[in-house]
Order: sequence, then C-alpha cells, then structure tokens
Amino acid sequence: MRNFKYSFIVLLGGTMYGTMSSFVKLSYASGYHAAEISFSQALLSAVLLGLILLLTTGRTNWKKLAGKELVALLLVGGTIGLTNFLYYQSVSYISASLAIVILMQFTWFSLLLEWFIFRQRPGRLEMVTVLFILVGTVMAGNLLEADALSFSWQGMALALASAFTYAVYIVANSRVGKSVKWQSKSTLIMAGSALTIFIINAQPIVSDNHFGYTFLLWAVFLAVVGTTIPTALFAAGIPKIGAGTSAILMTIEFPVAVLCAYLVLHEAISPVQIAGIIVMLAAISVMNYYKSLKTKKGS
Repeated sequence: MRNFKYSFIVLLGGTMYGTMSSFVKLSYASGYHAAEISFSQALLSAVLLGLILLLTTGRTNWKKLAGKELVALLLVGGTIGLTNFLYYQSVSYISASLAIVILMQFTWFSLLLEWFIFRQRPGRLEMVTVLFILVGTVMAGNLLEADALSFSWQGMALALASAFTYAVYIVANSRVGKSVKWQSKSTLIMAGSALTIFIINAQPIVSDNHFGYTFLLWAVFLAVVGTTIPTALFAAGIPKIGAGTSAILMTIEFPVAVLCAYLVLHEAISPVQIAGIIVMLAAISVMNYYKSLKTKKGS
C-alpha cells in the first residue's frame, strides 16, 4: 500500500507536468519566449514552496541541512531548470506532440545512467516495459507517417537534450536529499532551477520588457500547475520508489501531453496515435501490477 501511495504521487506529478507544453506554446502567441516563461515559472514556484516550508516546518528545518546537501539539491534543481528551458524552446520549432515524443526518451536515458553510474542493471520486466513504451512512442508520435519527417532538427535536438537532463534530474532526485523533508527539498530544487535558467538567459530576461498583468497570470498558472505541485510530488515520491520505476511511471506525461495538445492546440490525433497511447498505458499498468505482486511475496 505504501509503494502504491508513492507511485500514485509520482504519477499525478507526471500528469500535471504533461499539460505544460500545450499551455506554454499557447503563451507564445502573446509574444513571450522560453527564457522568461521558464524563469518566472521556477522563481514563483520557489517562492510558493518557500512559503509552504515556513508555514509547515519553520526555520529549524533549514539548520539540519549540511552544506554539501544544500549545494547538491541546488544542482539537482539546475537539471530540471535546464529541462524546462530546453523543452519549452523545442516547442517553438516543433509540435507539442512531437516534443513530448522526444522527451519520453528520458525513460531509457535514466535506466542507462543508473546502469553505468551505479551498476544497477535494469531487470527483464523494466526492459520489456521500455520496449513497449518505445513502440507506443513511435505509434503515438505518428513517426510512421511520411510527413513526420518534415520537422525542425533544431527543435528535435533541443527536445532530446531536455530528455537527457530530465533523466539526470530523476536519477539525482532519487539519490540526493533522501532524509530532507519534501518542503525543503522542493524549495531548494526550484531555487536552483530559477538560478540556472537566469545564469544562462540573464540578458534576454532582463532586457525584454514583457512583465505585465497578463504575463503574471501566465506565470502564476504555469508555476502552480506545472512546477510547484509536480516538484513537491516528485520530491516526496521519487526517493521512495526509485529512479527506474519513477522514470516508467512518469511516461504518463506523454499521453497527457498528446491529449492536451489535441484539446488545447487542436493538433491532429489519429487512430494509430491513440493505439500507441493505449500500448504505453498498458505496459505501465502491467509493470506495476507485477511489481506489486513481487512486493507482497517479499513482505
């Protein structure tokens, strides 16, 4: 039951995060760009999470953090900051549906990172699940169609880079700050995210004068729905169930993103894409079913 609880937490975070590409692309119609959107989203989220931290735990929780742990969590935040910025940049060049297809490569990136760095070879169940996820990705991304080749290579490269940094974030999040309360952990992660995005994009963020009432509404919405809540959920759930299982569960972002692109951006969705989404969801469900059976037998 405990594992199910934390699996659901990660799944919910992935669902919320999956809606973001469509709304970010919608915000571009108002003249905003990825740097200011991702920075304001991270900064507001850090402030909101910091307020939650002060209201729920007080200042004493900060004193328990060692210097190395604090820096490590800021660096973890830098990886999710890079992920958001690169991903938001990619939807400037390619469709939201195709961007999420490429982002989904974090699944095997994260498994490879765990294998190469920590010598944790993925089990047969995880490998089979990833195989079905990749098949579903090709189908749901409509990559078998001829016109799927007419995409921007720059957008593809940005989305692939975001997939790699996302995998680093998942692996690092599962290893760093396990004993730190989720309020402190998520606050530091988002502070690191905002700082990293600002360092990379200081010039356009400072010089572009888009900060007004409409922009603030976009920033608050994206910060709460797309960053604050998912980051808190990931900080609470990922360390409990591990990077491998988290990476597979978080593929829920894909069908959610495709569905959201269809409803919000009116991007076309074919029967093949729907079948691909079903394949992915079935693979995730089967994996979790068998993992729960193994947990019951081991207890």
